[in-house]
Amino acid sequence: FRSGGALLPPLQPTLAMADPQLLAALDLMRRMPPSRCETSLEELVDLVPHLTDDLLNTIDQPLQTAKDAQGNAYLLCDYNRDGDSYRSPWTNEYDPPLSDGVLPSPKLRAMETLANDIFEGYREMYYEGGISSVYFWDLDESSFAACVLVKKDAEEKKKLEAGNWDAIHVVEVRPLGPKRAAYKLTTTIMLRIKTGHAVGVHEGEMNLSGSLTRQKEEELAVGDVASHVANMGRMVEEMENRMRDTLQSIYFGKTKSVVNGLYQSGGAEANKKKDMLAQALMAEMGKRNAD
Repeated sequence: FRSGGALLPPLQPTLAMADPQLLAALDLMRRMPPSRCETSLEELVDLVPHLTDDLLNTIDQPLQTAKDAQGNAYLLCDYNRDGDSYRSPWTNEYDPPLSDGVLPSPKLRAMETLANDIFEGYREMYYEGGISSVYFWDLDESSFAACVLVKKDAEEKKKLEAGNWDAIHVVEVRPLGPKRAAYKLTTTIMLRIKTGHAVGVHEGEMNLSGSLTRQKEEELAVGDVASHVANMGRMVEEMENRMRDTLQSIYFGKTKSVVNGLYQSGGAEANKKKDMLAQALMAEMGKRNAD
């Protein structure tokens, strides 16, 4: 869980050697706070406008929302963008309108429509709210890819002032034969939390933000169009559950342990007495068990 900078995918060696400015820009983004990712990206684009497309394609940003002409909410990303327009997965139309915008083939559009309906149910079951969007596109004559997006903003309550969860799942699908396909899933989770914190009469706030990326590859059996969506859905579900557990048990647990080591609310002396009492109790219980 990277709380010190924006998470970026590894650079291709040829790309890094061909454009040192892009390499320097991405290296700089790794050192910027994730909480100001959008601002840092805007400033980089102003400095090197000729790298705008490369930066937007490479740097993961918090998901933005929009509504199409029918009032359906959908998520914006580089996978549904064509120029300055974005395609709605519900109407398959661009906003602002484009006469020559890139659209999925009829077969992929059918899978896209099915996947949006399925992941809408998945979102309601796991997130109990938020927004989801799924986009499909062709890679070549036989292979295709899909992007599953989920965004959930936390409701302000008690000491929680703001918080959001952005999940970006990109799946590449390559056929291995008539009834088998290889799936490559790359998942990025971006998390932001802002809480109020008060000690006595002193008030303050805590900001925690970062991103985590994991990758998984599988070869699975396929039949009709729906089987592709089912395979991708199962992989996304397993990956999200695993990453949620990782964030909860490892990263938040480690953060809590570090904070408790730096600051002990009861005082070091009180904690020392508690440890001594616990050791004495364990020693006494050991003696009784021995008897």
